[in-house]
Amino acid sequence: MHKPFHISRRIFLARCTATAAATGLPLWFVQTQLATAADAVTNAPAQPGPNDRPGIALIGCGGMGQGDAENASRFGDILAVCDVDQRHVDAAAQRFTKNGRTPAKYGDFRKLLERDDIHAIVQATPDHWHTLINLAAAKAKKDVYGEKPLTLTIDEGRHVIKAVRENKIVFQTGTQQRSSKRFRLACELVRNGRIGTLKQVNVFVPAGIRGGPFKKVSVPAEFNYDFWLGQAPAAEYFTERCHTTFRWWFDYSGGPVTDWGAHHNDIARWGIGLDGPVAVEAKVVTPPLPNGYTTPSEFEATLIWANGVQQVVKTTTADSPFGQVLDENGQRNGVKFIGTDGWIWVNRDEITASDKQLLLTPLPDNAVKLEVSNDHMGNFFDCVRSRHDPIASVEGGHRSACIGHLIIIALRTGRKLAWNPEKEIFTGDGAAEANVHLARKMRAPYDYSFMG
Repeated sequence: MHKPFHISRRIFLARCTATAAATGLPLWFVQTQLATAADAVTNAPAQPGPNDRPGIALIGCGGMGQGDAENASRFGDILAVCDVDQRHVDAAAQRFTKNGRTPAKYGDFRKLLERDDIHAIVQATPDHWHTLINLAAAKAKKDVYGEKPLTLTIDEGRHVIKAVRENKIVFQTGTQQRSSKRFRLACELVRNGRIGTLKQVNVFVPAGIRGGPFKKVSVPAEFNYDFWLGQAPAAEYFTERCHTTFRWWFDYSGGPVTDWGAHHNDIARWGIGLDGPVAVEAKVVTPPLPNGYTTPSEFEATLIWANGVQQVVKTTTADSPFGQVLDENGQRNGVKFIGTDGWIWVNRDEITASDKQLLLTPLPDNAVKLEVSNDHMGNFFDCVRSRHDPIASVEGGHRSACIGHLIIIALRTGRKLAWNPEKEIFTGDGAAEANVHLARKMRAPYDYSFMG
């Protein structure tokens, strides 16, 4: 059992003041968070012992996957690693060898899922593999922490939701900004009318990569390239096609729309408080080079929500007049909520406002409160034990991913489109052309029958 948690008021206030100074968060918000955390410690059930740690498998052993698995290893044991590139498998196995125990190595995720000692999957493959692996894991009754965006297409999201719910697994989408105090504070203030009536949300994302043409080279012997291509069309091999640069090809991802856009569009939707927009239009600002990456490096999109809010999503570079904050690459990156009474800007480093009092004035006790998570991976494993939905549920992951998919369809069709977020179908002018893009043809045998 947990012992009662006691702390003097003087120490509590000093801790709050130090935390506020270090994070830039308002003191009242920090006090509320720390008080809630103290109550949670006092009333929490006993935590699992060292023999109760779940078995974890990593599928997708690149840099993001290994980072996610390192994070997950706080809560369980990495028993297996899987990748179609043997070099990635070997590196991950070496990294997660502990106390002389090396994780088992796999090149086919289906074999890994047959193990009874694997309870949770950390999934960090390229986007075009997310759905089939998530479906297979759900069928095998494994809980999943799946990287963003949830899917490659809107139709795939429907399949994943169905599988998660029918198999009663826990699924956490890797939109980790849902577990950030800064983003939650911004969205709570907006949802409670702190900036008046919300009129516009500006989402700024770093521009993508523009390159090409590329030189065909031999496929490395350690790399199962056909398996990597999966559902995507057969294509000649370039080193620029795979691994970290996969996201700049429409066959595998959505460029900047679904890279940083997947994170910030999720926050925009959280602040707006609705499931999805009702209209979208988009334009290419900087087109791809011939025979190069296929996603535009710069774009601009406008989405309209049922409550009249206009959401503008655009790429920015160092000389852009938009945004307030530069990231380490000299690019603006964050979300700006604009209302009738002011604005709030937030990204992973700071939260600011048109008037400091918008942040410094506490919300009333009866204010709308959003779900709280201060540790995205920890929230997932808490839910693995409780069997509750985590903060970025499969439905939430799907709805936020849909924003990016809508932008991509608008970019590819060049049309202004009307969208029904309940029925998940385009209506009106251009609907027939746009609805073709709700799903993509899957290359055999890497289709829905691939899991058996």
